Amino acid sequence: MAKKKTRKATRSPRKAARPAPSPARLLQLGMGFFGPRAFLSAVEFDLFSLLAKAPLNASQLQEHLNLHPRSALDFLDALVALGVLVRSAGKYRNGPEAAAFLDKAKPGYIGGLFEMAAARLYPYWGSLTEALRTGAPQNEAKHGGDMFAALYGSPGALRSFLGAMTGVSMASARAIAAKFPWKKYASFVDAGGAQGCLPVQVALAHKHLKGSTFDLPPVQPINEDYVRSFHLENRLKFIAGDFFRDPLPQADVIVMGHILHDWNLQEKHLLLQKAYAALPKGGALIVYDAMIDNARSRNVTGLLMSLNMLIETPGGFDYTPADCRGWMRATGFRSTSAVELTASESMVIAIR
Repeated sequence: MAKKKTRKATRSPRKAARPAPSPARLLQLGMGFFGPRAFLSAVEFDLFSLLAKAPLNASQLQEHLNLHPRSALDFLDALVALGVLVRSAGKYRNGPEAAAFLDKAKPGYIGGLFEMAAARLYPYWGSLTEALRTGAPQNEAKHGGDMFAALYGSPGALRSFLGAMTGVSMASARAIAAKFPWKKYASFVDAGGAQGCLPVQVALAHKHLKGSTFDLPPVQPINEDYVRSFHLENRLKFIAGDFFRDPLPQADVIVMGHILHDWNLQEKHLLLQKAYAALPKGGALIVYDAMIDNARSRNVTGLLMSLNMLIETPGGFDYTPADCRGWMRATGFRSTSAVELTASESMVIAIR
């Protein structure tokens, strides 16, 4: 008699238990300003330019920087743990990023951005809650002043601010020099180009181009000093003007970097119209910013930069590439495209 086959009982796989929630990410969000503030203090001390000359031990750095002995060692070792300094055989030296970008003697210095962050942005961001409730700026305007008047009225403050703009723009400027088809064009203008970061990077990469920076008159000597440091004064010039009061200079390509986000929607439209009027048929407008991603869920930098515009300006805000392309089409540009430049910045190109 054949044996009856029996089915083996099978157990359904157990669902993996969900890990218990951890407060680690919340602690990092809430207390994460400790590390950045220590880094900004190091920039204020100009520690990285000092170490660019030679490695130094803790006692030497304490003396050079006039640090109190109570916390000097903790401060220096925190910078090691943060990855900006390296300690070996009791001496401190710059890490590779600090060596490349935080030595004031090098043309690639971007520390002006962090100097501004320490002096201006860090204290103003302490009033973000108030800004979110009132919709009002929390900078000099809070007490009846004007941010641009304060910056442009002091040569030292202006130089620091323009250096900060170079720090903000450097990575995107290099990406634009590489990713935009400059071979099709002969001339360009950087509207609101500040110290001249983008014109310099584009001119270094493309020997056939001639370019200009268009900005307010007080910027001129600072811009020309920067351009001369790269021996580009024969190909890059400065044109003084106000892009709200004056027409933009004519060129094959007009660039607006970290400009549109300063202004309200009506002012944004006006600047785009001025660019359209200054370009020839087939000319190109490049707009770049820390644009918010189209889904408004991934680019934290773009979203936080828009909050920075809340703190710093009466009506400025950041925007998505889709927003920008829509404004450009409404202005009359016949084609637009968006290109990612860095992890947090994008450019939108419009062809007239």
